[in-house]
Amino acid sequence: MSDETPDTPPMHAMGPAAAAGPVQPPLPRWATLTSIGSVWVVSLVLGILIGTVAHPSEYASWLSLALGVSVLLGFVAQLATQQKDGFIDRLAVTFAGSFAILGLFGGILALVSAGAG
Repeated sequence: MSDETPDTPPMHAMGPAAAAGPVQPPLPRWATLTSIGSVWVVSLVLGILIGTVAHPSEYASWLSLALGVSVLLGFVAQLATQQKDGFIDRLAVTFAGSFAILGLFGGILALVSAGAG
């Protein structure tokens, strides 16, 4: 065994928080709304497309696929902001909105397909 200490970076004169780099300015409100709203619009468009194009027996599978696409787009949109502060909150709002939009479409399409069948 050697008496050497493991390689650790030298301490910054102002502490670890200062060594992390400059603080990023907060994300502008328009950027937050755009990153969240764009995914909601895609969910809305996918719900409309599913209602107009898909066969009633395939509504559930297409809606679940649309929710998966919305989740992936939510991650992409929030990572594209390059802001770590508020990431979880923005992602949760994005997912909740997409889930509510597609859930509403699922309920409407279930009523429509039950009335048609």
